[in-house]
Amino acid sequence: MSNLSERPEKPVVGVPMPHESASLHVTGSALYTDDLVYRTKDVLHAFPVQVMKAHGRITALRTEAALAVPGVVRVLTIDDVPGVNDAGMKHDEPLFPTEVMFHGHAVAWVLGDTLEAARLGAAAVVVELEELPAIVSVREAIEADSFHGARPLMIRGDIEEGLADSAHVFSGEFEFKGQEHFYLETHCALAQVDEAGQMFIQSSTQHPSETQEIVAHVLGLHSHEVTVQCLRMGGGFGGKEMQPHGFAAIAALGAKLTGRPVRLRLNRTQDLTMSGKRHGFHSIWKIGFDADGRIQALDATLTADGGWSLDLSEPVLARALCHIDNTYWIPHARVAGRIAQSNTVSNTAFRGFGGPQGMLVMEDILGRCAPLLGLDPAELRERNFYQPGQSTPYGQPVGQTDRIGKIWHEVQDGADWTGRQREIAAFNAAHPNTKRALAITNIKFGISFNLTAFNQGGSLVLIYKDGSVLINHGGTEMGQGLHTKMMQVAATTLGIPLHKVRLAPTRTDKVPNTSATAASSGADLNGGAIKNACEQLRDRLVQVAATQLGTNASDVRIVEGIARVLGSDKELDWDTLVRTAYMQRVQLSASGYYRTEGLHWDAKIFQGSPFKYFSYGAAATEVEVDGFTGAYRIRRVDIVHDVGDSLSPLIDIGQVEGGFVQGAGWLTLEDLRWDTSDGPHRGRFLTQAASTYKLPSFSEMPEEFNVTLMENATEEGAVYGSKAVGEPPLMLAFSVREALRQAAAAFGPAGTSVDLGCPATPEAVYWAIEAARTSDVRRNGHTNGNGNGHTGNGSGIPTDASALSRV
Repeated sequence: MSNLSERPEKPVVGVPMPHESASLHVTGSALYTDDLVYRTKDVLHAFPVQVMKAHGRITALRTEAALAVPGVVRVLTIDDVPGVNDAGMKHDEPLFPTEVMFHGHAVAWVLGDTLEAARLGAAAVVVELEELPAIVSVREAIEADSFHGARPLMIRGDIEEGLADSAHVFSGEFEFKGQEHFYLETHCALAQVDEAGQMFIQSSTQHPSETQEIVAHVLGLHSHEVTVQCLRMGGGFGGKEMQPHGFAAIAALGAKLTGRPVRLRLNRTQDLTMSGKRHGFHSIWKIGFDADGRIQALDATLTADGGWSLDLSEPVLARALCHIDNTYWIPHARVAGRIAQSNTVSNTAFRGFGGPQGMLVMEDILGRCAPLLGLDPAELRERNFYQPGQSTPYGQPVGQTDRIGKIWHEVQDGADWTGRQREIAAFNAAHPNTKRALAITNIKFGISFNLTAFNQGGSLVLIYKDGSVLINHGGTEMGQGLHTKMMQVAATTLGIPLHKVRLAPTRTDKVPNTSATAASSGADLNGGAIKNACEQLRDRLVQVAATQLGTNASDVRIVEGIARVLGSDKELDWDTLVRTAYMQRVQLSASGYYRTEGLHWDAKIFQGSPFKYFSYGAAATEVEVDGFTGAYRIRRVDIVHDVGDSLSPLIDIGQVEGGFVQGAGWLTLEDLRWDTSDGPHRGRFLTQAASTYKLPSFSEMPEEFNVTLMENATEEGAVYGSKAVGEPPLMLAFSVREALRQAAAAFGPAGTSVDLGCPATPEAVYWAIEAARTSDVRRNGHTNGNGNGHTGNGSGIPTDASALSRV
């Protein structure tokens, strides 16, 4: 076992414990960025001047009336920027634009003594616009040939040969929507300037180092003149990886120009209309199977809806291509990617970061094709699992392939798969207007940033003379429990009780040049760095203990705060050991560092091994669907998920549950809508409140929810044998959508293949049911003599006039 994964005697990791801030959360005592406003004197409030047109060139910007509003202190415009007028890393996101690129784009910001004064001032600003044509949907972008950024191409084998040799070939089209992050805390920043002109910013950001970098270049400062701190976030989910930077820069610019602290906090409507979402995708595909239902070839084009600027669209698309295979061996593959440019918000990272989108395309294909092949969907999936020695289409060997089947069968056994399938068949036979279905899907999710340079982490660990320990690391806490795990890692490595350890807020002046808390890498990178720092300190202290106990350092162990000699009753308590080390002038602080080894990636040829390892999981979901309305309920969910040897089981189970529910929301409920008409509100985001954007609630929870962490799953080469848990569970929710598809198909004859819209709202399920009821199995896609078939457009909505008239 490697040093990184080996656990010492009586470790604190692996012990179930609540979130380190749980009591603060439930009592309302936890401080978030905006809470600091009430502890800060003379704060100004920033409010955006939004233009409610989807696309246009600014011909005039008049601020005089705003400055006449009582309480308005200043209006920030492009003329006030001392550095670079850009809020993005691609230099395609002007902080103060001269061209409006989406409905609600902020072109100026008003600073007021009160938020109401700033709001009234913003309403008084006059913006004159030369309107330009707007592209609102990904389909419109494709038709207009409106693309930006890279166009990756992933190739393995000979796609033409693979399709020609296939016994069955199907083709189709599938478009699915994005997802709003809907974190409880909206975007927020509070900026202050000290007596030396240095900037201090409190920001709700997943990437403090990049926030620091953007603020510095906007203000024309060096990075060491800007400090960014993140106390905690009220949710992030990827939405605060790139998009907080511009808001922090506005607050910082206001503070620099006025000398007063500036607070910027978006209200919910502003946050929904101004910030990016999960990328929606459009896909076209052709797939070939042999006579036994094994995949022979896949030819696909994935188009991500990037919105108006690139943001993180390129790496999101790359990860989508890297995950289209999911757990399935594809001998011949050609998968192309492109990014649509539209006049909507700039879409960004969201839990899974393109992985869910790529995997969803494959799961949708298999769900559609299984009936056409005469196979049970679970059987079709299992026949195509990766086997030992096989590699992904981009060339990375797939390790631990045995876990794919093992988890799959553990879920089936725990869910009483065979018995419940019989019960469901009996129920469906007896209920013509209500159908049930049980579906199982699995996941393989790569862990690491696709960009190799991001796979590094740092820490700073301080031991004080009284034996207490303070740890700093580059990861941010957004409710996911990263800080809890890091405290457990520190306590385990030092060999002390958890109560001896405290964690400081994430700050750029403590740990520099950190990566975003993203890509499910937070525990791997920061845990490795903390372990490294604590090992340095422990080694120093063991030398001191050995001298005091009259033995060799190799014979000393520190366990539960006591330094003991192997095979002896000699011991020294932690506090005494630390004081002794101080008196002997032994350094009691250490900077730790960790870099993920074994990664290599060539983005130009789309080949390499970009991931340290793969996380696996499987879920079985049973649903019941009403044939009159398409309404449904989730009766039961069974999950087995691979987190290696869990660092904190209670935290990890919560992450699995939360990720699954968030995924189910994306796939079944959360329906992003824009005004695509040619009217005056074209491009307006329509679902801009919780009243119109449906989120999962208690009524959508499974009636029975069973989550099990895979046992005996040590991951060599990862901190204390653990695996990442943040993103992978979200994709377990594919089982919900596939169960809904199978339930809808059950309203038709055996062998019916139905298209199901995404999100699979009750409306989409209803149309799938209607299609199943009128299904002609052969017409719906059974292969004919030449083995060709077509499965539809994937919208789930009828396109004939008579069907539309029944809405």
